[in-house]
Amino acid sequence: MSSLTQGGIIGLIALVLFMTGMPIAFALAITALASIVFFLGPDQFSLFGKMTFDSLNDFGLLAIPLFVLMGNMFGGSHASRQLFEAGEAWLSRIRGGLAMSSVAASTLFAALTGSSAATAAAIGRVAVPEMEKRGYSARIATGAIAAGGTLGILIPPSVTLILYGIAAEQSIGQLFAGGIVPGIILALMFCVWIFIAQTMENRASDRRAARDGTGGAATLSGPRAQRRYTWAERFTSLTKVLPFAALIAVVLVVLYRGIATPSEAAAIGVLLVWILVALIYRGLSGRALMEVLKESTNQSTMILMITAFSAVIATVLSYLRVPQDLAALVSDAELNRWVVLLLINIVLLVMGCFLPPVSIIVMTTPILLPMILALGFDPIWFGVVMTINMEMGLITPPVGLNLYVLKGIAPHIPLKEILLGSMPYIGVMTLALVLFSVFPQIVLFVPNWLY
Repeated sequence: MSSLTQGGIIGLIALVLFMTGMPIAFALAITALASIVFFLGPDQFSLFGKMTFDSLNDFGLLAIPLFVLMGNMFGGSHASRQLFEAGEAWLSRIRGGLAMSSVAASTLFAALTGSSAATAAAIGRVAVPEMEKRGYSARIATGAIAAGGTLGILIPPSVTLILYGIAAEQSIGQLFAGGIVPGIILALMFCVWIFIAQTMENRASDRRAARDGTGGAATLSGPRAQRRYTWAERFTSLTKVLPFAALIAVVLVVLYRGIATPSEAAAIGVLLVWILVALIYRGLSGRALMEVLKESTNQSTMILMITAFSAVIATVLSYLRVPQDLAALVSDAELNRWVVLLLINIVLLVMGCFLPPVSIIVMTTPILLPMILALGFDPIWFGVVMTINMEMGLITPPVGLNLYVLKGIAPHIPLKEILLGSMPYIGVMTLALVLFSVFPQIVLFVPNWLY
């Protein structure tokens, strides 16, 4: 039996287990055990324990629970509301400005949490009711939050980029640096789409009003007139953002300057977040802190379980020479490298419809990286491209996590409306992927400059 056939059987076993609805981590564990017993032999069963331990015996993984804790501490405070209010003060007079302020708040919050679900939940709880009160449609309100939340796995610190760096043996600092400019560009592209979508809705509203003889109701900024902020109020609102900016700067500077490892930088971030929440935002009581600690433990345990069992599967595939043979097959076929990249992105997008980014990154990176290097692509650039692809999976059914997060915080909005509001952002992210592929220096400029 060829190695590629063996790899296909392992993938089929995993797919069948996923379709049963069992937790992803358990499905991966059973797949890992089955792959060892069937293809390495029952006498190698003891390798499962050793591989699992080796996959977690990495100091870099310590950054994951620390960044998760940092994000949950912010999410448990009033910080998300203050971020949203600052964005509203500056953008509310622009057409679709309140939705844009949600994206802006999500961008900053993502830089502090590294979690898409946490970003969508924290900003969505504040922003969706506010947009509904001002007459924004459910599609624009939920779409902006769902898409803005995806920035949590791209803008550093990012759990996804940490795992990719460990799996691909690449510098996490360079990956973090590579995610900064694409994250900002994506946020701006989201805002452009919001402006276009709101304009289209306003014109449709005006046409209906003219047909019914009720007069136009749309304004320059959105469905209803927004509050006017003075310049003094706008600059005052920035003082609420300065602690966030200072925290981000401190964490990134100690990381990029080589003063601390990602895990040490994450520990510094947790300490600074605790100080900010305790002294400035004052939104985290003792009981709430215990809930944050419990939630962080649950999330971190699940992420690390998925990481460990995915790594075992990847190790078995490597023993079977699946990555090497697949890379050789692609090389021998002499396909255009952009065609291969397109096929890789399609496969990742399909996987993202069913699996969380963590498991996809850990399982596929050892397989795809040899092909990427053989085709002459930069591994740092590919890590960012891969992460953007994972972002698309977060708002793509049937397992788009951010879609269900929004349904949870706005149960009165039909899931269909949330989905229709989110789907255009798939096109926006696809356009971004094309842009970053044609001009890879957009991604690589900051890492090359810093390192």
